[in-house]
Amino acid sequence: MAVPTFVDRVTLHVAGGDGGHGCTSIRREKFKPLGGPDGGNGGRGGSVILEVDPGLTTLVDYYHAPHRRGGNGKQGQGSNRSGADGADLILRVPDGTVVKTSDDEVLADLVGVGTSYVIAAGGHGGLGNAALASARRRAPGFALRGEPGDQRTVVLELKLVADVGLVGFPSAGKSSLIAAVSRARPKIADYPFTTLVPNLGVVTAGDTTFALADVPGLIEGASEGRGLGHEFLRHLERCSALCHVIDCATLETGRDPLSDLDVIEAELTAHGGFDDRPRLVALNKVDVAEARELADLVRHELEARGFDVYEVSAATHEGLASLTYAMARLVRQRRAATPPPEPTRIVLRPRAVDEEDFTVTRERDLWRVRGGRPERWVRQTDFGNDEAVGYLADRLNRLGVEARLLKLGAEPGDAVVIGEEENAVVFDFDPTVESRAEMLRGPRGTDRRLEGR
Repeated sequence: MAVPTFVDRVTLHVAGGDGGHGCTSIRREKFKPLGGPDGGNGGRGGSVILEVDPGLTTLVDYYHAPHRRGGNGKQGQGSNRSGADGADLILRVPDGTVVKTSDDEVLADLVGVGTSYVIAAGGHGGLGNAALASARRRAPGFALRGEPGDQRTVVLELKLVADVGLVGFPSAGKSSLIAAVSRARPKIADYPFTTLVPNLGVVTAGDTTFALADVPGLIEGASEGRGLGHEFLRHLERCSALCHVIDCATLETGRDPLSDLDVIEAELTAHGGFDDRPRLVALNKVDVAEARELADLVRHELEARGFDVYEVSAATHEGLASLTYAMARLVRQRRAATPPPEPTRIVLRPRAVDEEDFTVTRERDLWRVRGGRPERWVRQTDFGNDEAVGYLADRLNRLGVEARLLKLGAEPGDAVVIGEEENAVVFDFDPTVESRAEMLRGPRGTDRRLEGR
């Protein structure tokens, strides 16, 4: 089985690290059996972060290992010692990587060295009982659990960051041309589809330096999946200009420079997004006598169509200087017309005063509560601890969930579900319930051991 060395599209499964649990601890000192809570907070889970590395040109690492996870936070400890944060996981990606959802929604376009994007945030650490202490709850017998990290499945798609793209039929001489004008050394042979992966070279013409991309050859129907080029058409989307490389020495029947150009233009139009890109035409292989005659014959027709035409030979380097300077001119024009990137601005949009923190809906024989805060509080709760459950009920009551349920007609004994189907927690609605903090009857959130102290 062949192992790919160039991969420009992968599906990546990522998960942020889980936050560490808070600690329940009571300070023990001589003659002070109940010295007060001193449980530390749990550590934050590590995030998964994508970051551009200019030294990478492929996503092959994630083809072999598509599941990645940030480090988990450590649990808090007594004596007010917080747990260590989980390590962030930095995933290096090539310049020009686009991050999408499985539904093709673009989440981020990573262009530029050092550009980064948090793809899966780590979970918050749970508070220890020292942080939960208050005037009403002076010695909490519980702590909050750490939150799980975000889990996502995304698609990474690489689009080469090049200034000029070479397009043409297989064996038109694109790889030979890029090898002749740059230090790129693509595989070159005299059979179709020699180029199986895009090649990138750096060209200097005068005081202008630009990147030149050579993608696998296109054929008629490429935009619909024929041949190899359809897989790589997206690598041309960032190019400032396109250069048609036309084989004037082909021996294939039914082929000529004008029809080749028409076929490639039709495929670019079918793919879409290239209408505003200036074009050059390189009539290649004019070192062959018959090819030079054909180039002279079609040159005027191409110029009449509005193309800048250059007769070149990748083998003898004839005409390459003029072609590269023409490419550099188009690149300079595009760069001058492109406004500089604006500085990043953080826009703060405060939540409206009357905006709800949660919603309550009736679903058949149950009530469903949705909202970021209620669902987060449920994840933080240790349901094996009665006092922790009472604390959750107290928080939900202060938020107004109980009052909303009563207003909508909920009755004692009704099932109340908090969260979505996969992570839901079910309660029996009882608005008069009292917490049982360490088996001591009392109002929610109180501790009778400390009354009168």
